Amino acid sequence: MTYTRGGAGNGRGANAYARVGVESGVMSADPHQLIVMLFDGAQAAIRAARIHMQAGNRAEKGRSISKALDIINNGLAAALDQEKGGVIAERLASLYDYIARLLLAANLRNDEESLNQAERLLEDIASAWREIGQQQSA
Repeated sequence: MTYTRGGAGNGRGANAYARVGVESGVMSADPHQLIVMLFDGAQAAIRAARIHMQAGNRAEKGRSISKALDIINNGLAAALDQEKGGVIAERLASLYDYIARLLLAANLRNDEESLNQAERLLEDIASAWREIGQQQSA
């Protein structure tokens, strides 16, 4: 068994602890809460991309934008039920596609305004989604 002291060991422990917390949250969440978690994750990735963009760290910016795109395309857009959702699902799919294009433009052109616009749009949808959840709880 290896014992490490200092930053490297603490970092791994903190990451493992955070991962367990996220996994526990996912396993105990209802479908509505899972979507909220996807919004939170996409928004966090966009905020991280902005920080990396401002710092000139292109590789990390790209990774953060890729993470946001993955959440939007393979999480939020994939969760849409086109049959039951009808026009609302169609419009959300179009909006998610537009947000993805904004993120791609932000990555290609180092365009912070595209990041800001993507974040605002996601926040608008997320806040409406959260409000629906609060109404269902009441």
